[in-house]
Amino acid sequence: MNIKNRSSKITAEIEVPAEGANGAILSQGGRFGGWSLYMKDGKPAYVYNFLGLARYTIAAPQGLSPGPATVVLDFSYDGGGAGKGGKATLYVNGKAVADGRVEKTQPNIFSADETADVGIDNQTPVAEGIGIGPETRFTGKINKTTLEVQPMK
Repeated sequence: MNIKNRSSKITAEIEVPAEGANGAILSQGGRFGGWSLYMKDGKPAYVYNFLGLARYTIAAPQGLSPGPATVVLDFSYDGGGAGKGGKATLYVNGKAVADGRVEKTQPNIFSADETADVGIDNQTPVAEGIGIGPETRFTGKINKTTLEVQPMK
């Protein structure tokens, strides 16, 4: 699904184990461009990686309690052409916990050889500090992920 140059929303219904969760929930692209919704040190986070030159990270200030949780990343694209920025807001169980600017986005492709992955970032990782390949595997349980994409504006 193409999220470029438009607003989008990722919803992840997850279960956090007693020891907390880490790893990729949903990712597209890799080290040289892409995005990822993930957990690090038990905290949900989102990163937009612009061509490997700049990373815009929005992270919850607190870890999630064990049990079921719904994590949502709502990206509101500025519009007015390709490659513009937008505002990313991270929600946990319906409550906004963090937001920030993504100053610019990639207008065309992320990579010819990277993948879109659920529960792992299988090639080069989009996010830093969560490992590489199998190390990025989500340590909780993902019950459902939904990606909604708005029309271009």
